[in-house]
Amino acid sequence: LPLSLLNAAQNKPMLVELKNGETFNGHLVNCDNFMNITLKEVYQTNPDGDRFWKLKECYIRGSTIKYIRIPENLLDVVKDEQNRAREVGRSNARGAHVGNRGVLLTGRGAPMRGRGGRGAPMRGGRGRGRGM
Repeated sequence: LPLSLLNAAQNKPMLVELKNGETFNGHLVNCDNFMNITLKEVYQTNPDGDRFWKLKECYIRGSTIKYIRIPENLLDVVKDEQNRAREVGRSNARGAHVGNRGVLLTGRGAPMRGRGGRGAPMRGGRGRGRGM
């Protein structure tokens, strides 16, 4: 949910507080999987809150972020979208399974052959043993 929430918050106003106490108020331009974000029209405040800077754009490394405050209604919108997507996924999963010409695919994507999935059909069980 957090990354999908950030992606939905693009071009929306947000407040970002860093671990060192600095705050940034601006509009989200972009974010990535590491939660690195780019803001535009930014007001930066020092940790004491007594100095301000206006920046055209700034980049914030995700590992320095303490928290992000976004508009409240955005959370409801993203939850609704995810629930709709989940319902669509469930309704599509209820259909008949279409195989690949009878070949069963394993978790790694390689087709299973025979009963063991190792190439040639299996003969015997666990091997011949040592004969002791």
